[in-house]
Amino acid sequence: MFREFLVYHSNSLEFRAELITLMILSDDKILKCETDIIADISAEIYGKDNNRSKILYEAIQEYHLKIITNNNLGYNELINKISKDIKVNPRYAQKINIEQLDRFKVCMKNEDDKIFHDRVISFLKTLKDDYGKL
Repeated sequence: MFREFLVYHSNSLEFRAELITLMILSDDKILKCETDIIADISAEIYGKDNNRSKILYEAIQEYHLKIITNNNLGYNELINKISKDIKVNPRYAQKINIEQLDRFKVCMKNEDDKIFHDRVISFLKTLKDDYGKL
């Protein structure tokens, strides 16, 4: 809530948190494997800015908690929010790094989760293709 006042380009950070949260939603908790991938991605995005990396991770935890506790946010709402954010700000499509997001698949044991993951990746590719050229 206060991130928008305290963090430079907080909307961009929130968008990235939404994307990553969408990739890790198959579990009730964030797995060690997923935490490691989040740390790697965060380092790639923000370099040595540890504050932004921490804030990104906290935002991911908040989104994840909202979803698993049914706190007015679910898969469909998150997907719709991401889609709406890109339609309002087409430059956000460039922030979708499919290679980074696809890394989370290695953490999944369940075949249904892998199928869902592939569908989400396909959806994000379509959004990126449709709005990334505007």
